[in-house]
Amino acid sequence: MSSPSIYGASRDGYGNALLRLAANPDVVVLEADLGKSTKSCHFRTKYPDRTISLGIAEQNMMLVAAGLASSGKIPFASTFAIFTERGFEQIRNGIARPGLNAHICGSHGGIHTGSDGSSAQSIEDLAIYRTLPNMTVIHPSDDLSAEELTMQLVNLDGPSYMRTVRNKVQRTYDEITKNNIKIGKGNVIMSGDDVAIVACGVMVSKSIEAAKILKEEGINVTVIDMHTIKPLDTELIDSISSKCKCIVTAEDHSVIGGLGSAISEHNSKTNLVPIEMIGVNDKFGESGDSEELFEIMNLTTVDILNAAKESMARK
Repeated sequence: MSSPSIYGASRDGYGNALLRLAANPDVVVLEADLGKSTKSCHFRTKYPDRTISLGIAEQNMMLVAAGLASSGKIPFASTFAIFTERGFEQIRNGIARPGLNAHICGSHGGIHTGSDGSSAQSIEDLAIYRTLPNMTVIHPSDDLSAEELTMQLVNLDGPSYMRTVRNKVQRTYDEITKNNIKIGKGNVIMSGDDVAIVACGVMVSKSIEAAKILKEEGINVTVIDMHTIKPLDTELIDSISSKCKCIVTAEDHSVIGGLGSAISEHNSKTNLVPIEMIGVNDKFGESGDSEELFEIMNLTTVDILNAAKESMARK
């Protein structure tokens, strides 16, 4: 028997969760011609009567989801993260404003999409959906956390946006530790007193790598998987701010409006500690291999490591 894989793509976790959620007869899945890519295709194959394919019509898909939710169903609508933005007005007025229990999954998020090019790389989606009242915003780090968080969405009282990615990354969790994941609560992956690294999505695995290197240099690091960007786990942020006295944030997203901004906004009122933000610095991506793009955009393990040292120097 082969050993379990240590790698997984969050989009696969989303697809696996939909199959498990089929036990709830109110769950309905919506697609916009990209079910194979978002992994909702597995639900469609097994439950065609509970799947609605809208074609390349994202705005219509969002309003169909709103109608289903207002009728007591629990819709899960997916497309590429960049294409969810086409339906922003419908999400705002049709789903978020009335606080409907409709759940949007934006796959292939961030520059991790790589060769699809800058026009397909959503570097602003988390910021956009953070601004909407009633909206929960989630960015899982691997397939297991994506599956667990998607399972919890069915009991959420209100709408959500979850960003998933195409490529496999090293898993943050296993079949046991994934049970500690809860919407709205960050997870402490490593614990140390010198500096805290708070990350989401694919940047969690890179943050763990950076923390291990720093430990070899005698620097003890707390690593947080802040999978829920909104509502932010402010209690945990207060705790690590008090303990470590400096923070690094890491995200495959613009530094404007994302995880780093959310933490900075909170800490500006309560915890005046140095914060270094690793993210896309107010520019669009490029077309290329995802790891090469991470180097170009300064989103590597080394960048996180250096930011940790810089934040410590500012204490």
